[in-house]
Amino acid sequence: MSLDSNSSYAAPEDWRAYSGVLSRRVFAFLVDYLFIGLLWIPAAVVVFFLGILTLGLGWLLYPILFFVVAGLYFGMSLAGPSQSTPGMRMMGIAMVRLDGRKIDFVTAIAHLALFWILNSVLTPLVLLAGLFIERSRLVHDLLLGTAAVRTY
Repeated sequence: MSLDSNSSYAAPEDWRAYSGVLSRRVFAFLVDYLFIGLLWIPAAVVVFFLGILTLGLGWLLYPILFFVVAGLYFGMSLAGPSQSTPGMRMMGIAMVRLDGRKIDFVTAIAHLALFWILNSVLTPLVLLAGLFIERSRLVHDLLLGTAAVRTY
């Protein structure tokens, strides 16, 4: 399945599009958070110099810096033309909305925020839900009307 400008973003009905998606999502998660960690380093350096310029006020960004970097990373990549993060592209998966519309920046941020919130409360249940819910969807996918599909 290719998600280019000429194709529909709707979730396919073929069961093969969801085969192996859960394990691919776990590996994509690991790759994406490695990238976010690497992007956090230059962002921390920028905030350091911003703190010097603002007489220490810029350093107040450090507690939320990881969330800002991760939010921009996921928001910009999931809302992009491939509808996937770099880690998801490496694993051959993409996010689709069940209503067929393209994932926008706000939906991507909501997806990330729900993932963090639900995992902080229901850690094992979020992943286990994918074993029993149609299309291997996770809890935050259900709440937002999204699904992860294979691209190859």
